Amino acid sequence: MLLGACARTPRAGPASLVVAAFPSLDQVARAAAPAWRRLHPGAALQVVSRQVGDHHTAMMTALATAADLPDVMAIEVGYLGRFARGGGLQDLAAAPFGIRQVRARYTPYAFDQATRPDGQVVAAPCDIGPGTMLMRVDVLRAAGVPRASLQGSWEDFLAAGQTIRRRTGAYLVPNAADVLDIAIRADLAPGDGLYFDAQGAPALLGRRFARGFDLAVRVRRLGLDARVKAWSPAWASGLRDGRIASVMSGAWLAGHLASWLAPATRGRWRAGQLPAGAWSAYGGTFLAMPRRLPAHRKPLAWDFMRLLTLNARRQLAAFASVDAFPALVSTYHDAFFDAPLPFLGGQRARELWRTAALNIRAVAVHAQDAFAREVVNDALFDVLEEGVSQRVALRRAQHLLQQRLGQA
Repeated sequence: MLLGACARTPRAGPASLVVAAFPSLDQVARAAAPAWRRLHPGAALQVVSRQVGDHHTAMMTALATAADLPDVMAIEVGYLGRFARGGGLQDLAAAPFGIRQVRARYTPYAFDQATRPDGQVVAAPCDIGPGTMLMRVDVLRAAGVPRASLQGSWEDFLAAGQTIRRRTGAYLVPNAADVLDIAIRADLAPGDGLYFDAQGAPALLGRRFARGFDLAVRVRRLGLDARVKAWSPAWASGLRDGRIASVMSGAWLAGHLASWLAPATRGRWRAGQLPAGAWSAYGGTFLAMPRRLPAHRKPLAWDFMRLLTLNARRQLAAFASVDAFPALVSTYHDAFFDAPLPFLGGQRARELWRTAALNIRAVAVHAQDAFAREVVNDALFDVLEEGVSQRVALRRAQHLLQQRLGQA
């Protein structure tokens, strides 16, 4: 087996391993130190941590200059397209790594996201973020609205929001943009990205974005959004005090609410699937190694990547400690997934999130995804706040992306 070959390769050079990461993957890497020492007794483990933006900037610089290269680097999915575009990352499908031999062990959509059009696999999935809707059941009860009505069609969702607003004064969602983010993920054609089609051309003038903008505008006109940005103080206080009835995010948000965002709201939340049968991912982390890493260091780096991504015990430990949902499918049969969650009123919510993880389809990543997201958000702002027509705003956004790609 190619996967086992690395473990038998003689080690040369300094007996250490440098892992570049960001919160909370840095905690996951450090927690693996005892297991790493058992695997390689003479190899020290050094974890270098920076905030997300600084980390990715430093990694891009390191890959471009081949200076200060770590052995293993973490990459958040939003940056993956940018990193995959160049030739700076090692192809893990090549010998002696042979990651395709264990493709079936990873969540399918995550593995596909790390695969370039030419077949190279530039990273190993470490954790994923299956989308979920978290609902304040105390607010829904006060409004006389069943949870199921928020998980039906978009029309059902909006109708439920109007009832909630009228009877309790609570908002349905933090921001109208949250609805847009979900709506544009529906009906993606195979090979398409979120903002670019399978050929790499901007795709903002199709049905997905027209429908998403329509829904966001309706949410705003009906007064159903609190007009707060995610992670702002107003957003956090709205979740704590029940002024916001639902929030759509990754499953990891339930853990954040329980541990530090809103621990006093224990028992008042329940999880559900996203509206209109949508399956969406929010975030996810990958591990990669630099292509220009010295050859004698690559086997050591690959061993650590395997430890974090293919070891069920490490995957489940990360899930338990920092709510990093496993990318390793074999963990999904563990009893941990069937355990009731006290913060969610004893609901077995991990079973819902497991279902979501297995239903999400891969969205092709693009080097300009981060820029495109900013452009689309700016276009929605123009529509909601400046009165610009949807058609004009989307055409402007399309043109900006075409200019960025040199296609205008």
